[in-house]
Amino acid sequence: MSSDFTYSIKTIRFDEHYSPSNDTRLTTNFANLARGEVRQENLRKAINMINNCFNSLANWDNPNKDRYSVEIDIVHVDIDVEGNGETFPTIEVLKTYIVDHHTNKRIEGIVGNNFSSYVRDYDFSVLLRKHNEGKDHFSVPENYGELHGKMFQDFISSSAYKESFSKPPVICLSVSDNKTYYRTSNEHPILGVEYTPNESSLTEQYFKTMGMEVRYFMPENSVAPYAFFFFGDLLNDYSTLELISTLSTMETFQKIYRPEIYNANSKAGETYKPSLKNLDCSLTQVVYDREERARLAIEQGKWCEDNFIQRHQSTLEKWAANFVQPSF
Repeated sequence: MSSDFTYSIKTIRFDEHYSPSNDTRLTTNFANLARGEVRQENLRKAINMINNCFNSLANWDNPNKDRYSVEIDIVHVDIDVEGNGETFPTIEVLKTYIVDHHTNKRIEGIVGNNFSSYVRDYDFSVLLRKHNEGKDHFSVPENYGELHGKMFQDFISSSAYKESFSKPPVICLSVSDNKTYYRTSNEHPILGVEYTPNESSLTEQYFKTMGMEVRYFMPENSVAPYAFFFFGDLLNDYSTLELISTLSTMETFQKIYRPEIYNANSKAGETYKPSLKNLDCSLTQVVYDREERARLAIEQGKWCEDNFIQRHQSTLEKWAANFVQPSF
């Protein structure tokens, strides 16, 4: 048995010809769009939304709102835990690139953006559900999320990651619909107005085990804040165009997936309580199957339990017990 996990990275271009690989979690936003009879039209519309959003935010020296386009790679990560060449799909994130059509330059964007993980499916859809079956009050198991968090930090500090990416990842997610958010006086020129939640969410706590901090910002043209999970200094470690590439990509996905929050017809105020029951919203023209997403999350979590957690339980437990948290 190897004392270290080995990671391998491969990328797939997200464009109108994209087709999910066999290892892709089918609940992932980009994979959900790429199936069915209207898959190519879906993808074309989503990419157009991303480019329009980017040019709206990067509006200086861009009078016709067509200077930039965004290219996206799906980053697929496999892990070998036993050192025998047998791999398991761990996470998928997105890597953005910005094409400046005025200078004909291709500029590196941010890695992360969306976050997809089979082990997270297991934690939320299998382990957490089993732990709370028949209980009157919700609780989380002891050491909940620690294995996933240690695996993620191990990957970010690995040579495979450092050879492929120059900066730590930024993950952009939706706000929690069971929390209240309060507007602050802090405002960033791109990310917009900062909000703070009334309490920590389970998602926040889960990402904390991954070593990531969180801040909430609502950009000027948006109607609700976004959760940005990051290492280091979110506001100073990334360029303006890098931040816009993440915003334009994830705002598009959230408008499609969470129209009740991110395509609402009214904007968040001083105090904001998101609601997935909000009917005063506009639907995009992109087809998205939310019922399938919910059902598949459970199936994927059980598949991870059978093919990864139970299969490598002894190795994973020994590795986690001796894990030393890296510094970023």
